[in-house]
Amino acid sequence: MKKAVQFLIWVLPIGIIAQNALFIPDTLSGNSIELRLQSGQVEFYPEYLTKTMGYNQDYLGPTLMLNKGQSVNMHVINDLSTSTTLHWHGMHVSAKNDGGPHTVIPAGNTWSPSFTVMDQAATYWYHPHLHQHTEEQVTLGAAGVIIVRDPEERKLILPRTYGKDDFPIVIQSRAFSADKQMMIQTAGDDVILCNGTRDAYLQVPAQVVRLRLLNGSTERVYNLGFSDDMPFYQIATDGGLLNAPVSLNRLILAPGERAEILFDLHNVEGKTIQMTSYSSELSWGMYGSSHPSMMPMGSIPGYGQNGLNDRDFKVMQLTVVAPTENPILAVPESLITNKPYPISETSAYRNLIFTPEHDEMGPGAMTNGPFEINDAEFDPNIINFRIPLNNTEVWELTNRTAIAHPFQIHDVQFYILDINGNPPPPNEQGRKDVVLVPPMSGTVRFITRFADFANQETPFMYHCHMLTHEDAGMMGQFIVEGQTSGIATTTKPEITLYPNPAYDQITVSGLTPGIISVYNANGQLLETRKSEKYFEKFQLSGLPAGMYFFKIQEKDDIQLLKVIKN
Repeated sequence: MKKAVQFLIWVLPIGIIAQNALFIPDTLSGNSIELRLQSGQVEFYPEYLTKTMGYNQDYLGPTLMLNKGQSVNMHVINDLSTSTTLHWHGMHVSAKNDGGPHTVIPAGNTWSPSFTVMDQAATYWYHPHLHQHTEEQVTLGAAGVIIVRDPEERKLILPRTYGKDDFPIVIQSRAFSADKQMMIQTAGDDVILCNGTRDAYLQVPAQVVRLRLLNGSTERVYNLGFSDDMPFYQIATDGGLLNAPVSLNRLILAPGERAEILFDLHNVEGKTIQMTSYSSELSWGMYGSSHPSMMPMGSIPGYGQNGLNDRDFKVMQLTVVAPTENPILAVPESLITNKPYPISETSAYRNLIFTPEHDEMGPGAMTNGPFEINDAEFDPNIINFRIPLNNTEVWELTNRTAIAHPFQIHDVQFYILDINGNPPPPNEQGRKDVVLVPPMSGTVRFITRFADFANQETPFMYHCHMLTHEDAGMMGQFIVEGQTSGIATTTKPEITLYPNPAYDQITVSGLTPGIISVYNANGQLLETRKSEKYFEKFQLSGLPAGMYFFKIQEKDDIQLLKVIKN
């Protein structure tokens, strides 16, 4: 419980409301890492205990410190009473290790993926990806930061002493009920948490500091800046360093995006600085602006009552204290050399179009969804794209809805070619895995390469990273096909039943063609089904509570799996 207590420290500066020291997560490193997803409770408000989830602690999880080229064995233990998954957001791993909705970890089970870190130095993160439950589990706290280092980054004179001049900052907006429990599927997200801390302040040394910013919110877009429009320098995007630092006084950060910034404080010791989201400056069509819709009549239920929308609000406070030993006092002029894929090497061009479900064009549907990609909501039994290994592809995203969508693709990092026909701004010209697609026929084109990993059974995902949209079906999947050099595997995926325990429905995942038979605890046959799909869903609503068995007969293999119906 030691880590949980750190969330509860309340300090009362003179003349202002109570503030709390920013919680800095512990780190985990090495070749074997254990993450235990557990239920918890946190006192975000005095005398109220909020039910939460966290990895190895009550809320959020430790920061994973990895090195490029390192082999790592993960052990993910699910101590919840329901299923989960764990996705390594932004990391280039095989589909079977990616932790998407196909790789379910039932309650009480352990998932142990092993992989080599192939990514460039950057800030990544981990979070559940259980279809239709991602928002719930992430909202309650199931998320954490991953820091990858590599030789190129080590050569640079940059702050990298964790918790001293190099800080992870997970920014989340959350909605609390009257009894201070977190709510989902609501536009009432009017409380800001930084690393799980309300009204956070951080003591930073009077030197160049590095802030690793992650937008871990469900839907909210931030427009970040500092007091008096103080300049800062973005040095990295989602998947790696930029060619050179980019001077900014505003940074738009959409859900799922990360940005590393340098803030030069060496001449301002003793000063108090506010990190602010200047949401009054956001364009229509961005969640957090005055209008979440580009249509004047379009809105989201409860949006207008949220005090953060169209407001400039404090994210956290920085108090500048004495410098550390051997401080860094200058921002480097250059970083690394990115090498975008040549468009002349393009093997395929794909179009993805975002629309309201059934092409409904009213202002409500255009703003609040549900939304589809290429006229289809997510179907786990359908592979939307089959991509040859080593293909270099251009994807064009067209948003025919009234709200901006942050689009993420798994497996790869990409380079933005253009946004609405214009080159991306300098701070978005690095490696990316999330891009905010403008509303009302806004377009984004990016180029990427599908290298190293092929797998005929387990797909990668692409989706909107507004978690309400993702859970409602704004998601698709692709398989990379071809021979690999031994990095990837094409072994048959493990068959899983989820959720388990179940209520009205259960999904059998990881199937190849075969026969599925369902029995009750007395051995009575209830149903037999021939399956040709990767997923099969079974309705349990008419069955009494108790134990049931699924006999799965595939080529040269028979498995008997148990499920509990509540």
